[in-house]
Amino acid sequence: MIEAPEARLLCEQLNKTVCGKRITDVFAQYTPHKFAWFYGKPEECAERLVGKTIDKACPQGGMVELTAGDTMLVLTDGVNLRYFEPGAKLPSKHQLLVAFDDESCLLASVRMYGALLCFTRGHFDAPLAAYYETARTKPQVMSDAFDKEYFLGLVNAPDAQKKSAKAFLATEQTIPGLGNGVLQDILYHAHIHPKTKIDKLGAEEKEKMYEQVKETLQDIYRLGGRSTETDLFGVPGQYVASLSKNTAGHACPKCGETIVKENYLGGSIYYCRGCQVMK
Repeated sequence: MIEAPEARLLCEQLNKTVCGKRITDVFAQYTPHKFAWFYGKPEECAERLVGKTIDKACPQGGMVELTAGDTMLVLTDGVNLRYFEPGAKLPSKHQLLVAFDDESCLLASVRMYGALLCFTRGHFDAPLAAYYETARTKPQVMSDAFDKEYFLGLVNAPDAQKKSAKAFLATEQTIPGLGNGVLQDILYHAHIHPKTKIDKLGAEEKEKMYEQVKETLQDIYRLGGRSTETDLFGVPGQYVASLSKNTAGHACPKCGETIVKENYLGGSIYYCRGCQVMK
């Protein structure tokens, strides 16, 4: 699942490769996928996009937003996006293909689940509309607008106090684009247990959490994304997570204690028994 750093990278690459190109054809649900969600009927994507020119790409949390005139194409975090040069051999399976006038194309394929939302600007009223609007209107986590003052306002809010560190960072779109994939390393470097309640954290710990949100996401971006994700050209990122299924059960390089994996809040958490003591 792509998160904020990967969405930012993908949009930078899209702006260099497809902006200014005119769309000549669109195929949606070429390979049927029951968890690939469209706005309206899949075939309406072609009706809305063909003949339009890509104006820009913009990250919205963990989503990629493409603008083509009065049409928006929004790809959520479970969608894998690839660009193919003219004449390149294309994968046989995909959920959305956007072909351009120079015979290059953009392919989107859904992993476990994901949304491919094509709609006319100002006319989006699907169940996912609120999810998209929240990501679009909140300060982007990697932008200057997401500063310490803004973060402390979030973490000190009354409704955050009984949440765990994981729930605060990665649920209910408190911080769009920050999910379970990146929060493990953020909390590890901040020395905060993922189950620790926010009201148990002191001022210094909250500031450390903020610093690690910014630093960890910047490190991921600088290294071209996480090693579990690929960019627009299929190249894996070079950021290797400190905590993951690959390090669970091993000794922490900082303190020597064991890195633990547990199920929590519908997903997995990883933490070091020595560095991240629960309060």
